[in-house]
Formats: sequence, structure tokens, C-alpha cells
Amino acid sequence: MQRRGALLGMPGGRKMAAGDLGELLVPHMPAIRVPRSGDRVYKSECAFSFDSPNSEGGLYICMNTFLAFGREHVERHFRKTGQSVYMHLKRHVREKVRGASGGALPKRRNSKLFLDLDTDDDLNSDDLEYEDEAKLVIFPDHYEIALPNIEELPALVTIACDAVLSSKSPYRKQDPDTWENELPVSKYANNLTQLDNGVRIPPSGWKCARCDLRENLWLNLTDGSVLCGKRFFDSSGGNGHALEHYRDTGYPLAVKLGTITPDGADVYSFQEEEPVLDPHLAKHLAHFGIDMLHMHGTENGLQDNEIKPRVSEWEVIQESGTKLKPMYGPGYTGLKNLGNSCYLSSVMQAIFSIPEFQRAYVGNLPRIFDYSPLDPTQDFNTQMTKLGHGLLSGQYSKPPVKSELIEQVMKEEHKPQHNGISPRMFKAFVSKSHPEFSSNRQQDAQEFFLHLVNLVERNRIGSENPSDVFRFLVEERIQCCQTRKVRYTERVDYLMQLPVAMEAATNKDELIAYELTRREAEVNRRPLPELVRAKIPFSACLQAFSEPENVDDFWSSALQAKSAGVKTSRFASFPEYLVVQIKKFTFGLDWVPKKFDVSIDMPDLLDINHLRARGLQPGEEELPDISPPIVIPDDSKDRLMNQLIDPSDIDESSVMQLAEMGFPLEACRKAVYFTGNMGAEVAFNWIIVHMEEPDFAEPLTMPGYGGAASAGASVFGAAGLDNQPPEEIISIITSMGFQRNQAIQALRATNHSLERALDWIFSHPEFEEDSDFVIEMENNANANIISEAKPEGPRVKDGPGTYELFAFISHMGTSTMSGHYICHIKKEGRWVIYNDHKVCASERPPKDLGYMYFYRRIPS
Repeated sequence: MQRRGALLGMPGGRKMAAGDLGELLVPHMPAIRVPRSGDRVYKSECAFSFDSPNSEGGLYICMNTFLAFGREHVERHFRKTGQSVYMHLKRHVREKVRGASGGALPKRRNSKLFLDLDTDDDLNSDDLEYEDEAKLVIFPDHYEIALPNIEELPALVTIACDAVLSSKSPYRKQDPDTWENELPVSKYANNLTQLDNGVRIPPSGWKCARCDLRENLWLNLTDGSVLCGKRFFDSSGGNGHALEHYRDTGYPLAVKLGTITPDGADVYSFQEEEPVLDPHLAKHLAHFGIDMLHMHGTENGLQDNEIKPRVSEWEVIQESGTKLKPMYGPGYTGLKNLGNSCYLSSVMQAIFSIPEFQRAYVGNLPRIFDYSPLDPTQDFNTQMTKLGHGLLSGQYSKPPVKSELIEQVMKEEHKPQHNGISPRMFKAFVSKSHPEFSSNRQQDAQEFFLHLVNLVERNRIGSENPSDVFRFLVEERIQCCQTRKVRYTERVDYLMQLPVAMEAATNKDELIAYELTRREAEVNRRPLPELVRAKIPFSACLQAFSEPENVDDFWSSALQAKSAGVKTSRFASFPEYLVVQIKKFTFGLDWVPKKFDVSIDMPDLLDINHLRARGLQPGEEELPDISPPIVIPDDSKDRLMNQLIDPSDIDESSVMQLAEMGFPLEACRKAVYFTGNMGAEVAFNWIIVHMEEPDFAEPLTMPGYGGAASAGASVFGAAGLDNQPPEEIISIITSMGFQRNQAIQALRATNHSLERALDWIFSHPEFEEDSDFVIEMENNANANIISEAKPEGPRVKDGPGTYELFAFISHMGTSTMSGHYICHIKKEGRWVIYNDHKVCASERPPKDLGYMYFYRRIPS
């Protein structure tokens, strides 16, 4: 019992005499390291929980890995790694001693001991003082060595302790007001050459000049080319055509479309290979017809179009003017704002109110933590579990207890009440290598939601993927206006984007009167009156979602027809949880970002069964299904060549006919090639079917002509149908002394990643005994084989299309790149408002002003 108490940091820990310290540390010296410049030292937050030096048990830092652990998790790390020496940090908070005149005496001991320690904003009070305590603790007997102890400790240990205590925070780059200042001014900005080619960029409708992507687009500031950006680590992003353009031309600077505001924009220097500042950005954008400085500040610092409308919006959404009752306990924990992280906080609050995500992560907490890699800060499932437990456990959302307050006053000891958790570690991981989410700027909550779903998909645990609750199929119907033939296709989606039907506003007269007033106020440069909010019936927005849209751009305006075709969308399956995004954001004709100030009567109960896909209807005639032959890996080279023509025999006259219509040259060559030189008309039909494919405009490569490897990978994926890891990777692991079956199991569990597989092996030393885990891994592999082999398509959880509203995220501000997000969630029959770390019972939930709505299916 004594040892157990000592191990937990309770009374009973052993303190050594000074003369024994050196001898005691000798066996552990090889494991004690001095932090190097590239090491991340975590001394403010546990890797598995939100414990900190302010917590009752303090924080333990491993003197070898520099990872930090709370009292209940340090044993797990000790057992897994065998690391025995930890630095224990504890911050004591007390009321300041009062002087005779009632003022606080300047008393603060050890003020420099925790240099650069991330402080808790809740404790930055002039009435409090801190006493910081540090000591070395040696496991398993919990020997304690007080610090500083320079005279008695070996020199290496003293240097290591000093380096840990003085190390910089690994999150410093994300601290407020530091990211922007780190951007250098581009050396090309002052003398940038801009071609006088007459290019003018419209405020919307952008598309990459080399492919069909309409997102992640960059405007080259020299020639006005609009091209897609690079592909991110999570497979999102673009096809890298902006970088290719730089390599072809040497034009160095580009600005990301969609980020331009009066305050600046995202500018990238290809030659300098980093984000940069362009002090002449307004001038460079004006060259292409973009007036970023259209909105001028007023005397009180507000923009002209923000004087009244935005203030009103902020008050309504945050429920200002009402006394909101704070809520505490499991499920009522807030997330502290890291500068502009409210988009992340709002999405994660909604995500962890869904039972499937609670079960997948918090329900699997022991297993996920026990099988986490050696560095749990770099593991998605560990960090998701940590965040979910922090939000749902109630450990970090406790109300003040009067009896405790009286006891604290008597002891002159202040116990800080936990009021929310800081998602620093979670944000650092999920935004890693992503240029937008890793910044301290505001981001779009809808984009982050899709980014998170992508990460969940790529890091699935067990046989069930919690993101499947959002997955559904969309049937798209395209009808050619010339032949009246139709094409039905299906795609996977995770949210329903609902357009704002402004033409259906019920207060058109008020809006027209306001618009006249706005124009008059702009001419006379005087403040605007309060905006009359547009009131839009939900039924009109729903109708706009399913109405035909002109696909002139989708096919080709070069057909010299007013409209080439129309496209409609319907649900081929209904998801278990429906996420609806109201498309409020757009650009004005003057390139100024704006948000429709609308009120939509979103229903509590939603029925979209009438939007169910119907498929090919009687009397409809399908467009010819002309597709390239499927390449089977075991096909011989001769058999494949018998099916396809030689690329050198492509009918160039047909290619030029298609190219004259405006299609990319390489796409035209592929269309003629895959249709067997049957003429431009047949090749045109192939283009219609394949225009939205990511490699549509890529050069033609086929097996036997330099594309055999890529063709096989594109059809079957890198892992192969049997999920068998590549032999060369297995050989590398077995050459290190590990068993073959151990190597295969580790590679299967880590999607054939060599680095992650080695991490997995080291964290599963007893893998043969853990039969349940082995069976689960095998089942996962078999499930992957089955899912890849099934002909019926993507996994969906189809059911009736009737839903009830349980959460919504609201945005305040003029664009997704600024402003603030908050979340409302319905729990235990009442609405709760989550405004960063503040969690309160909602009095007037503004359901008509939301940006993203979360609906759950009503069982039939």
C-alpha cells in the first residue's frame, strides 16, 4: 500500500539523502537526454489528458522523450517504454498576502522556474500569486529529488533539467499575433513585372485553366493565370498546376482566390517556397480588376457595411442581453480559443455529441491509449480520444463548491476551477502540413468538417468507421439540350449544400428600400441604417437545391449553343446524420467578400423523402457509355495492345476539332484514343462523361508507353486486393530481427507504412498473446478486401429521409476568413450554447441564423 501511494505522488514518496543522489542516478544516466533544437518539449499538457502543472497531481515529463503525462497516465508510459526518470512540475496558486492598507504585497517565488510555460488565462488575476515546484522522480519506487539541486546532481542531469525548464513551447507558432508577423516580405514584390494582357478576373466562377477544379485556386500576379494549388497530405487540394505554371514561366508570386479581403490575402512565392507578404498587393490586384481596398474604415474602426448589421447579428447569435445560466459536468465542457480556433471548437462540439463518435473514440479509450504509438501526440486516434474524453468526462467542467471555497480561504490556498480545455495539441496535429488550418487565421467551419472526415476515414479503428454516419450517395442527372439524351452518375458526399433563394424573400420591398438607402449612404460616405434581414422560406432553398442548373461550363460554351445541358441532383441514399450547409458567402461585383444577411426558417423536423433519386425514367435515352477499357493487372502486354490503338496513330484532325471547342489538348488526345479514332462526335461524348475526373487534362499514358505502373495503381490502389504488404517492406522489417508474421501484422495495421509499422511493433511487444487484437486486425484486413471487391459501391447507411435537428453552428462576420463561430446543441431536451470555453443553457437559440445544421434520422 505504501508503494502504491508513493507511485501516485501521495505522501509516502521517498526522498534521498544528498550524498546518495549521484549513485542513485548512475543506472539511469544513459536514458537522460538534453533536448536538442529539433525536440518538442511538452511541459504544459499531458499527451493523454488535459492535466497540466495546475492540476492536482501536477505533470510528469519524461527526461528521454520529453513527453508529458498526468498522474493517472505516467504509469502507462513507464510500463510501455521502461523510462524511469521524470521531471514533476506543480504550480501552487494562492491568494496574495494583503498589506496594512489592503493592497497586495509583491510576493512571487520561483518566478522564472517555468520560463515560457503556457499560462492559464483563467488564472491571470492580480489577486493571485504562484509558487512553482519542480523535482525529479525515479520510477518505480518514486524517489524524489528536489530542483534546483546543482551541487549534488551530475552535470549532465543539471544541464538536461535546465534545458527542459527553459525550452520553448511547441505551440509558440500558433500563439495569437505571432503567425502573421513571421511572414517575410517577398523579394519580388517591389519590382514585380505584370503583363499588360487585358486579363480581368471576375468575382466568382473561377476554374483552373488546366483542369476542372474550382477550389484551391491561385491567381498568378504576373499574367493573371488562374490555376489549382498543390495536393495536401490528406489528398485534398489541387493538381499542382500553379506550380507547373511557375516552372514553365518563372512568374514567382500568386494569391489564393477566396482569401482576398481589405486586410490582405494569402500570397505564396514559388521561388522562395513559402508564404510571403506583398506590400503592394492592392496595386497588383487592381491590375486584374480586383479592388481589395473598396471598403474604407470609418472613424470608429468599423467598416461601412458592418456598422449595424454585424453588431445585430453578433448580439442575436450570442444571445446577448439575457442572463445565461452556466452549465457544468459531462458533455458541458467548453474549448478555449487559441486566437481564431472557434471554427474547430464548434465542429468538434457537434461531432462529439454524436453517439457513434463517442463509442468509436471515448468508448475505446483503454485500447486506443494502450496501443498508441511511442509518440501519442502524433497519432490521430489518440488525440481524438483525448479530446472526446476531455469534453465528455466532466473532469474539466466542475462548478465552484461553497464548502471548498471557505476551506481555501482558511488555508490561503486557491484551487482553480476547471473551466474548459485548450485544444492546442489536437489542433497542432490535425492541421499539420495544411497551410490554412495550421495558421492562426480564421477558417471555414465547413472546410474543417470535411478535413476532419478525411482524417477519420484515413485512420479508421476497428471494423466501423464513425464518419459513415455522414456518407451518402448523390445521383446527378445530366441532359444534353441538343440530343435530349441523359447521363446518370453517382458520387459520394458528406454534407448537403443548400443555396440561398434570395428571389424568394418574403420582404422584398424592405430589401429594395434598404438597397436604395445603402447606395445613397455610400455616395455621401455616411453610416448605414440597420439592415433589414432577408427572410427566406426554407422550402424555397430546398427547391433551389433540386432544380436544374445550367451546365454550360460543365460541357463547353464553344458548342455555340446558349445552353449545352442541364444538371439536377438527388439523393441516391439518405445518411444517418444529415449535415446541411447554408451557402451564405459570395463576392460582390466589386470583389468585396460579403455574406447574405438572411434568416431561414430551418425546421426542427425535416422530410426530404421527395428528393430520393429515381434513376432512368421510361422514355429517357442514355448517352453512349464510351469508357476506356479496364486494365487487369494479369493481362499480358500483347493482349492489352490488341485492345488499344498505338498513341502515334491518334487522329490529329479529330483532336484539333475538339481543341477548337476549348477543351484541353491532352484531354482531346485521350478522348480520341479511348474511343478508337471513331471521330470527333464520339470523342466529344467521352469528354462529357469524364470532364470531372481529376486526371482529365493529364497527358496520355498507357501500359507499354510509360504508364503501366500508374494504371495498375489507379485501378486497384497501392495496397492490392489481398491487403498483402509489399515484400520489399516486409524484408526491411525482418532484416531488423522481427518475425515475418509480426511484420505483416504491423504493416496491415498501419496501411503499409514502414515508419508507422515500426512504431506499432515497438508499442506491441506482446502481440502474439493479444489474440483479440490480432483477430481484430485480421477482420479489418478481410473487411477491406470485401469492401474493395464488392460491386455495389461505397458503404452507406441508407434509410428513411426524415430527420430532427439536434445541433447547428452559426457564424458572425462578413466572411469565413473573419468573425466568430459558436455552436448550439440540444441535450437532455434543452438547447445549450457553446461559445468557446463558455457553456450555458440557451434561452433563445437563433435557429434561423445558422451556417451548418446537424440533423439525425428519425427511426421509422
